[in-house]
Amino acid sequence: MAKCLILCLCMVMLSINVARAMNETCIDDISIVLQIDLYRNSCPEAESIIFSSVENAVSQDARMAASLLRLHFHDCFVNASHSLTCSTNNMLLLDDTEDFVGEKTAPPNLNSLRGFEVIDAIKSELESVCPQTVSCADILATVARDSVVISGGPSWEVEMGRKDSLGASKEAAANNIPGPNSTVPILVAKFQNVGLSFNDMIVLSGAHTLGMARCSTFSARLQGSNGPDINLDFLQNLQQLCSQMDGNSRLAQLDLVSPATFDNQYYVNLLSGEGLLPSDQALVTDDYQTRQIVLSYAEDPLVFFEDFKSSMLKMGSLGVLTGTDGEVRKNCRVVN
Repeated sequence: MAKCLILCLCMVMLSINVARAMNETCIDDISIVLQIDLYRNSCPEAESIIFSSVENAVSQDARMAASLLRLHFHDCFVNASHSLTCSTNNMLLLDDTEDFVGEKTAPPNLNSLRGFEVIDAIKSELESVCPQTVSCADILATVARDSVVISGGPSWEVEMGRKDSLGASKEAAANNIPGPNSTVPILVAKFQNVGLSFNDMIVLSGAHTLGMARCSTFSARLQGSNGPDINLDFLQNLQQLCSQMDGNSRLAQLDLVSPATFDNQYYVNLLSGEGLLPSDQALVTDDYQTRQIVLSYAEDPLVFFEDFKSSMLKMGSLGVLTGTDGEVRKNCRVVN
């Protein structure tokens, strides 16, 4: 009887130890090793260097805030592994070479993305202060936050620890990034494909409170067949702008009222029929649910700010490479 009891106790202890080991392994496998103040000791000047560089770039070109914010968005939506998560691993910054095709020439990125030289300058300065410490992916996430803050928007603590990808996918860039003529169902599907929700889609669309777009991206808004929501004065001004020489290349402000300020005016504009891109205006004309959320953000900028912070943190943590995956590039344009 005593031997049986001892044997049973041993079996129980063995089961407990196995369960603990399995639990620890599972926790390690699913955890995302991102943390605030990661570079406090290894590169304490990192965030101040990045902020100063963004501040200087925006002071010289106010449009640069939107451009740097857009880099982070496009990097997220391009997922070389084709998994159902967003990949903020800095595949976007890689240049084409003789034996490598990057993502810069994909249709959604070509002649659209800018600000690469700002990232280069930041990386160069960081490499001189703390070599191979701060990843290009972490730089992108941080400049996005700083661009919002410098433009008058909310701030948040950027979680660090991303590694840079060793590859890219031009095909994914072409297929995954939402287009300017997207309907609400397409927008929802594109966001959900990378792990972002219906609400994330609407609040992150609010980033269009900054920046500009070429006439070629909103030509559907110029046809006069936009339904009862269209603001005729707004339409006529756009038609006049885009009918000039080199019309398709002409730029229009996404937010005519406060183009350089990060605020909730984007949503107010939509309710007035002044959404520049068809995909923007669709949020109030195509779907009752999206219209109600637009109304809530138009009425309360603080609610928009809080939700925007949460969605940016969510977007920035999906599908990241950490630990021994990936690398910290010396030059953001090429793998080491």
